[in-house]
Amino acid sequence: MPELPEVEVLVRHLRPLLQGKTIAQVDILRRKVLKPTPPHIFKKSLCGATFQDLCRRGKYLLFYLAGPHGLTFPLIGHLGMTGRMYLHPTDQPLPKHAAVVFRMGELDFVFEDTRFFGRLTLNQSPVENLGPEPLGEEFSAETLAVNLRKSRRPIKVLLLDQHIVAGIGNIYASEALFLARLDPRKPACRLTKGEVQSLWKAIRVVLRHAVARGSTIPLNYSGTGKTENDGLFYFGSAAGLAGDYKERLRVYGRVGQPCLRCKHVIAKCVQAARSTYYCSGCQTAAVRKRTKTV
Repeated sequence: MPELPEVEVLVRHLRPLLQGKTIAQVDILRRKVLKPTPPHIFKKSLCGATFQDLCRRGKYLLFYLAGPHGLTFPLIGHLGMTGRMYLHPTDQPLPKHAAVVFRMGELDFVFEDTRFFGRLTLNQSPVENLGPEPLGEEFSAETLAVNLRKSRRPIKVLLLDQHIVAGIGNIYASEALFLARLDPRKPACRLTKGEVQSLWKAIRVVLRHAVARGSTIPLNYSGTGKTENDGLFYFGSAAGLAGDYKERLRVYGRVGQPCLRCKHVIAKCVQAARSTYYCSGCQTAAVRKRTKTV
């Protein structure tokens, strides 16, 4: 599932392309992605509206639109597992899994989703109770420490809680814990002040690096490039890209390979039904807990 860096790069890509564009027509091809917004309200609200701005909140895209009478309102987007959002020439056939299409003259704004787990809705409740933005000023080591000492859940599991910190998913939680040299199985409440400080720094470093890396990649939203998971992005990249345009992950997906830091083997365990990758050497806790290692 796309996480904060992927969504941030998509927002930066789409913002200048959408600003000032007016929606002339709304085609709803998969009602499921609108829930809980009724289709007739969705169409009535969006037809004639103009894109004013686009920003990110956690893993969500917030499209700000001005209606025909000047009232500004947000449209909430989420890519789910296989969602893609891009501008598509009107004179070209729509992709098979297009869910919602905004007609804007010579270009259509397309939300395509193979598995239809994503959302494009007027319902704002998903973003109302999100935790602080990990790259924002409101996210501090002190704030993180307060939240961690309230829970005995493993630190990796807690980092996936969007009420604790917004935007971190399975990939970057594993990467941040590796950078901070923390065992992902350690109870959150047992982290020392120094460990919390290290984790706070690692989260910000890992996310900033991923955003910077992704921002250099020439993405292709014309529908002519790859449409499957390209490693870094779930919404396609330009055809013929060199192989080094992929995420440079230190532990995630590297089970059985040597650690880039200490040469011990990268291991994998299952936490809250999700795969966690970690170094069996430099991340191992002093007291090992029983865990299913693959």
